[in-house]
Amino acid sequence: MPPAGLLDDLAPEQAAAKPIPGGHSIVEILAHVVYWQAWFIDRCEGRDAGMAATASIGWPAAGAEDWEPLKTRFLKGLETAVALEPHAANLLDPPINFPPLAHYTVRDGLTHVAVHNAHHLGQIVTLRQLLGAWPPPQGSWTW
Repeated sequence: MPPAGLLDDLAPEQAAAKPIPGGHSIVEILAHVVYWQAWFIDRCEGRDAGMAATASIGWPAAGAEDWEPLKTRFLKGLETAVALEPHAANLLDPPINFPPLAHYTVRDGLTHVAVHNAHHLGQIVTLRQLLGAWPPPQGSWTW
């Protein structure tokens, strides 16, 4: 299912619900995804962005009122990522100032985004299931 479908037909109140005590809401997870997706896209486009100094920076606060704007930013970010594909072989310039990522190419950055997004979109599916909001209207595999 395309990522947009995983987010479709959720009311802001559903997206902000926390069906697991101590867990994140869907909107909080999406805020985290948007933060890191934007960070990697900035790097792939040559904009220097320092690493988040703490994990909490990469988990910005988000509530029901943020749901629609976050969905829009997420989906626009995906379009931007796809448009970067012709530059996939280029090294990130400037390089990421973090040794394990210092030699990343645009392809590596986009792959990092894809894997990170997939991980968290899976969490969103699970939360939707717990909320009784799965499958989305267009349907999906349910097993």
